[in-house]
Amino acid sequence: MLRQRRRGTRAASRRRRDCDAQLPGRARCDPYSSNPLDRTRQAHQRSRRVRQISVRLGSAFQGRAPHQLDVFERNAILALRANPKVPIIEVSGSLFDRQVRAAAPVVMGQVCVTCHNSHPDSPKTDWKVGDVRGIQEISVNQPIAANVLTFKYLLLYFGFSAAAGLTFILLQRRQSALIQGINKELSEANDFLAAISLKIAKYLSPQIYKSIFSGQKDVTIATERKKLTIFFSDVKDFTAIVERLQPEDLTLLLNEYFTEMSTIALKHGATVDKFIGDALLVFFGDPETQGIEEDARACLRMAVDMQRRLEQLNRVWHDRGVERPFRARMGINTGYCNVGNFGSDDRMDYTIIGAEANLAARLQSIAEPGGICLSYETYALVRDLVRARPLAPIAMKGISREVVPYEVEGLLGELAQRPQVISEHATGLDLFLDVEAIDENGVERAKKRLSEALLALTIRSKPAAF
Repeated sequence: MLRQRRRGTRAASRRRRDCDAQLPGRARCDPYSSNPLDRTRQAHQRSRRVRQISVRLGSAFQGRAPHQLDVFERNAILALRANPKVPIIEVSGSLFDRQVRAAAPVVMGQVCVTCHNSHPDSPKTDWKVGDVRGIQEISVNQPIAANVLTFKYLLLYFGFSAAAGLTFILLQRRQSALIQGINKELSEANDFLAAISLKIAKYLSPQIYKSIFSGQKDVTIATERKKLTIFFSDVKDFTAIVERLQPEDLTLLLNEYFTEMSTIALKHGATVDKFIGDALLVFFGDPETQGIEEDARACLRMAVDMQRRLEQLNRVWHDRGVERPFRARMGINTGYCNVGNFGSDDRMDYTIIGAEANLAARLQSIAEPGGICLSYETYALVRDLVRARPLAPIAMKGISREVVPYEVEGLLGELAQRPQVISEHATGLDLFLDVEAIDENGVERAKKRLSEALLALTIRSKPAAF
């Protein structure tokens, strides 16, 4: 009988081994035969990842302690016995210590059913194929703190890269701030220099200012000899005008006069040399020139425009209460002069010197108020633009020859086509006529009033004829 019992025990052991082979994960029916799971658990612990794979059985053989099931395991067994296909997953823990548990059913096969139903220690002998005996559970607990050091070299690299990048950004910001500060200082310096240059430009002719700041001319004492056309103008009886005006009114009037004359001079390409009291000196041919003949013609056009503009200004000033208007005399000469920087190393002036410049001033002095006087050299270059008559020759100190002045009597060619302004002011006489500005109705009225004035003057002069 003892031999038969041994044979039955060996047969049950073989059937249990066959049943164990059907459990997932190579788990054994015997819950205490867990060496493969222990080895797996130890391997995962060595890799510093908390991952557990275990089998929990709903019933144990007699004489053996049953598995202690927690709430998740008990609920999983109940749920899987009701429906073995439902997935059982539980996620718990915090963001930094997350735990995931999953359960799968341990389903009884034919070999397992035969083993358990025939084993003398089995607490249940009515197992069927497909019954859920227990669960296979996988529990993963992988906190961030336990895995940070796994990537220690990578983290060191990232830390070094972040430090290097932050250092680079800080250096770039510092350099950017430094560059911005320098740019701001340069901008302020440029603005200051621009403001200073604009103020200095008020004391220089635009051509001289441009040539100096563009580098075409050096600020050194140097001169050259050129053939220029020189213009000189002066206000007739300026001393008498000064006596009748207050200094403030005179300053305003004189500045307005020079502003208008300078604007016309620059429009024609002249270089404004200087203002001498009520006199104006300009010249053509340096630093910019259009040729000797064209410079002379431009100077004549400028003089004609100045006289016409002065007639218009006189009308405006007369309405302001200026009793004696400005009457300018103008002289133009063409000849060789020394032009350049004259003065000292500390202060210099860009001007012209020579007998030809003095001749222009002398021609101005013999011109009629409101008239223009030319030298023969200039008249020869512009004779197709003006009608002029020669005056008595004059002698000039520094010029061996006699100089024949030419007084401009009328305009020809293009100058004759320009708008005419007729102006005359005296005691009992106030005449101003701008032929270009007057309209058709004004023309008829002007003709009528001028005819009446002419008739009145004729009647007044008859008694004097007897």
